[in-house]
Amino acid sequence: MRKIVFLDVDGTLVDYENRIPLSAVKAIRGARQNGHCVYICTGRSRAEVYAPIWDIGLDGMIGGNGAYVEDHGEVVLHRLITAGQCRRIVDWLHGRGLEFYLESNNGLFASEQFEQAALPAVRLYCARKERDGAEQVTVREVFPEMIFGGELYRDDLNKVSFLLRSYHDYLDAKEAFPDLLVGTWGGKGEEALFGDFGVKGIDKAVAVKALVDHLDADMEDTIAFGDAKVDIPMFECCAYSVCMGSGGTEAKAAADYVTDDVEADGLYKAFVRLGLLGE
Repeated sequence: MRKIVFLDVDGTLVDYENRIPLSAVKAIRGARQNGHCVYICTGRSRAEVYAPIWDIGLDGMIGGNGAYVEDHGEVVLHRLITAGQCRRIVDWLHGRGLEFYLESNNGLFASEQFEQAALPAVRLYCARKERDGAEQVTVREVFPEMIFGGELYRDDLNKVSFLLRSYHDYLDAKEAFPDLLVGTWGGKGEEALFGDFGVKGIDKAVAVKALVDHLDADMEDTIAFGDAKVDIPMFECCAYSVCMGSGGTEAKAAADYVTDDVEADGLYKAFVRLGLLGE
């Protein structure tokens, strides 16, 4: 029976130094050779899915935490933040003195002072993920193709991420933009490092269902892999869910099975356990 596998990227397919374990490559290629479908399902926009990930061999992707769905090059769904919403977001963030970056399939576009302002948060985020040399990492290392000095009023946005000075910035954003989905990442509650704006009514579960409908497949044949709270809707809608060993407490509690860390061949071990490799 063909299975449809959805893989989060950061902390699931790649470690927090953007390294892809060879065992993960072997698992994905082996599963596809056995007739299963494998899609990434990530917060990244398409511009952040670099060649080494596509080179593994994938059937497509879900990006922007559900805003974009692609199957073998065909766009199945693409829900965008409108140009008017983008202008309001950019003006509001500028007015509060908050630095940010705009997430589009055409690139990541940083605000004027983002590179310098984001350095402490980026280093803390990497340290929390136990990345080697986190105290010396640069913004350009974490976002290697980020565009500086680009146009900030745009009509092609999947998401917007912004630096939090305090948790109140998130609460105020949520109040100011009831027409958008406002969240946080980089930590739980008041420990969060970033806020983000997304399309209201869109999450990974919505996108998974849209793709499964497009494939004329059955949700009973779906398997989700992830490591974070944002993956929980995907866990809940798929027939079976796997959380990585390095995942958050809430994600682990929501999953059917917890495998090892990405660096400890967790993806491959779970593929074997689930019979995706025919072993």
